[in-house]
Amino acid sequence: MNRYVVILAAGKGTRMKSDMPKVLHQVGGKAMVELVLDASEALNPQKIVTVVGHGAQQVSDVIAGRSAVVEQKEQLGTGHAILMAEEELANQEGMTLIASGDAPLFTVDTLQNLFDYHAKSGTAVTVLTATATDPTGYGRIVRDDLGNVVRIVEQKDATPAEASINEINTGVYVFDNKLLFDSLHDVTNDNAQGEYYLPDTLEILRTQGYTVGAYTMDDFDESMGVNDRVALARANAVLRKRTNEQHMRNGVTLLDPQATYIDVDVKIGADTIIEPNVVLKGETVIGSHVHLTTGTQIIDSVVEDNAIIDASHLEEAHVGIAATVGPFAHLRPKAVLGEEAHAGNFVELKKAELGKRSKLGHLSYLGDATVGEDVNLGAGTIFVNYDGMNKHHTTVGDRSFIGSGTKIIAPVTIGDEALTAAGSTISDDVPSHAMGIARSRQTTKPDFWKRTPLFTKFGQHD
Repeated sequence: MNRYVVILAAGKGTRMKSDMPKVLHQVGGKAMVELVLDASEALNPQKIVTVVGHGAQQVSDVIAGRSAVVEQKEQLGTGHAILMAEEELANQEGMTLIASGDAPLFTVDTLQNLFDYHAKSGTAVTVLTATATDPTGYGRIVRDDLGNVVRIVEQKDATPAEASINEINTGVYVFDNKLLFDSLHDVTNDNAQGEYYLPDTLEILRTQGYTVGAYTMDDFDESMGVNDRVALARANAVLRKRTNEQHMRNGVTLLDPQATYIDVDVKIGADTIIEPNVVLKGETVIGSHVHLTTGTQIIDSVVEDNAIIDASHLEEAHVGIAATVGPFAHLRPKAVLGEEAHAGNFVELKKAELGKRSKLGHLSYLGDATVGEDVNLGAGTIFVNYDGMNKHHTTVGDRSFIGSGTKIIAPVTIGDEALTAAGSTISDDVPSHAMGIARSRQTTKPDFWKRTPLFTKFGQHD
């Protein structure tokens, strides 16, 4: 049976108190609506339609190419929002899942089970429900003796007996597609808010002789909707726990999972050890047998097997096999460390490649550079790559030795097995096997102490 998905993403989210559309706030490193799309796409539907409204262009830009987009220009309720998808879906045969762009925690398994249950049950609509320890604030599911849903009662309208029901409405449904749009045309806005509500279709279908079913999922936490920053933090905590536990089951050691922050799209190999207060963001890929120490933050980067990252910051960087970074190194976009290379404490690389087994020990900057294999760059090496208008490239050949305190004024090429003297400012090419020396000779003035203010302050001491 064909499957379709409608994602409701039109609301402003007033309680978020934000200039950004609510569904674009991030959970697990992705916009909430993207997480809903991820789960929806995994169901292999024939079509996904996202209803946008507040911040329509911003939301459309984020989901571009992943979903058909329709706009609800007036916020007139959930029923009205789904009617905006009528032109896309009304004539289709099959099942339609209704999901919310601000409820990002539903798993693919839960939604798959909901579809399967609906297909077997033969009901006109199946409501996804959950059992809540504290159902306060949720709509209650009222069933008849056969287990069919009689109605959904909101908290404010519930009798004491209905309020004691722990089965709640998650706001997710699967409808027979044609019955969905037929029943939506019978929904009225005769209520205090003057809006057209999707749940009203359930009573309409019941009175027409159709059966309304319900499928109860296992994990109540999946049903969490995000309406304010408090709920956003809770959703992040739930997804972080889920993500971390999955990595641990796959063979990753997290020394303190509660203090480890891993985005949902991050991939990590087995036998990697991650210390507390590590943050892994975006589409980062971490290999096997890697060690990430406390304070490390890695964004959209690749770290290959057996590397060590010690309290350092990586962004759009690539660290090769058995390379070491840090402590307190900063690898900026397009920084590349070759196999067994080393970028040590308080060094920075940007658009620079450090070759196999090359060492950049401490207090140095490499920008717009290609450094060969087995090169040693001494402390305080600076690649001066920017002239105020343009960036320039430096190339350093294999097995070269760059003395401490060398400044290389790009563009410069230093050949294989060349050297620079410590403290030099190199502005010309250095051929292979040569040494570049560019510093003035030392002048020593004897007995100069008495001519300084320090002599007045401290006097003469033997």
